[in-house]
Amino acid sequence: MVTTAKRPRAVLLLVLPATALVVLIVLSLAFGALSVPPGQVWNTLLGDAPSTRVENAIWSVRVPRTALGVAAGAALGLSGALMQALTRNPLADPGVLGVSAGAAFAIVLSVGVLGLGSLYGYIWFAFAGALAASVLVYLMGGLGRSGTTPVKLALAGVAITSLLFSLTSAIALTDPDALNRYRFWSAGSLANQDGEVLLRVLPFLVVGAVIALALSPALNSLALGDDVATSLGLKLGLIRVLGVSAVTLLTGGAVAVIGPVVFVGLVVPHVARVLTQYAGVGPDYRWLMPLSATLAPSLLLAADITGRLLARPTEIQAGILVAFIGGPFFIAMVRRRRLAEL
Repeated sequence: MVTTAKRPRAVLLLVLPATALVVLIVLSLAFGALSVPPGQVWNTLLGDAPSTRVENAIWSVRVPRTALGVAAGAALGLSGALMQALTRNPLADPGVLGVSAGAAFAIVLSVGVLGLGSLYGYIWFAFAGALAASVLVYLMGGLGRSGTTPVKLALAGVAITSLLFSLTSAIALTDPDALNRYRFWSAGSLANQDGEVLLRVLPFLVVGAVIALALSPALNSLALGDDVATSLGLKLGLIRVLGVSAVTLLTGGAVAVIGPVVFVGLVVPHVARVLTQYAGVGPDYRWLMPLSATLAPSLLLAADITGRLLARPTEIQAGILVAFIGGPFFIAMVRRRRLAEL
């Protein structure tokens, strides 16, 4: 519960990340191969573009790209926070635990082998691959006398991810067309997508987000342990089924359009926890989930903007820059968990 003295901090907990996201959205619309001053961006959005070139750059390229970054980033942030809550594993992330790799493998399999070319054709394979990979990693992480531990889950996820990416590459190498698409898509990028793609995948992301946010109160009880959660009247089986369904929809939908971007779901929930502690609300998932859904798009858009500015007139894919940040973070988290278990 938020006390009166800490209420201003709690308000800032929502206002500041939302403000940062709005600023990054404006910057995403303004910067690229063609730089557009923020004033002209605003005028263009209101229908008063200074030139046809600026209008096309913003409406045809940057608006869909930015909207996709917000939607996919929120999906990855929510799925990461949800996975960490369901497994009580601070190392959980769709990329680390193989969920993204499962979706990517299923997509390449459907495109390279079955010849599916439309989003509605292969997105169902993305969902199936994400679900199968998550179940397989959880089963492997539970082997042995010690049962399921955070480090074992992470190691199982790394092993499954490596295997799936090897199989994915093998399939892509047998089909030149699939290889050309895969090379760009596998790096994780917001580029070369139109508004129609976002509209097609948005219903799946919205349903997954609604389920994830609706589970927030139950996740607080689940964090206290299965026995406590059961004594409070929670149906653990139903919660886990709904949680896995939400992760599958969120991760499968995001991977289908932007590729297997890793570490967003790992880094963002931990940053959200630091902010909630500072605000005095504690590890309350009713705050952590919406905060993760706000911070994750900010991270993805910041990486996308940086990639555009560093390599003008070309760009560095956002997934590469996110991995550059998330890799050392993951190593630090693993070392911390290993030291805690010694």
